Amino acid sequence: MTVTAITDVSKKQCKICLDYELCFVLYKGELRQYGIAEGEELPEETRHKVLEELLPRRAKLRAMNLLQRRDYTERQLKDKLLEGGYPERTADQAVEYVKSYRYIDDMRYAQGYLSAFAGRKSLGRMERELQQKGIAKDVLNQAVQTWQEQDGGQDELQMACELLSKKHYDRNSTDRREQHRLYNFLAYRGFSGEVIRKALCMDWEI
Repeated sequence: MTVTAITDVSKKQCKICLDYELCFVLYKGELRQYGIAEGEELPEETRHKVLEELLPRRAKLRAMNLLQRRDYTERQLKDKLLEGGYPERTADQAVEYVKSYRYIDDMRYAQGYLSAFAGRKSLGRMERELQQKGIAKDVLNQAVQTWQEQDGGQDELQMACELLSKKHYDRNSTDRREQHRLYNFLAYRGFSGEVIRKALCMDWEI
């Protein structure tokens, strides 16, 4: 494989690309250590040391350090490693490594998220946010079911009514235009149409 590009990432690091496709980040001192130079072939032995030994070891340590600060979903952790310049295969290996020790667990993450935000967010909103964080649909469905069985779920009608109360909503003095606005306000927060209509005491359909 040929070193087709070497570009600075910071004062200490460079991004190296092989055959215009496979890219990774090394410290500048490591370029000298491994004799990596732009336009030259990368010996198989060097490629193996860097891609199969150095970077996987470094990615695993990076993943562990990230998880000491906060919880991540599998996708979030992988994205963080990719942002750090690790090749996709190396990032996948690091994620699988920490996953094997249960340092990350999407089911546990989803259940914890549901319990933490149940009093402030609708189920629909929490489901949407968890999917955006990379939680798979089947994992999310199981997490919701377990959460509802253990914690009893939530009273979404009461939550919606409390939000409307903060908006000083009064059905008798609010016209349809304002009701439309409040309907969209609640829908954006993940409440179902049925819950919203009950909260607004609406006798007509949007």
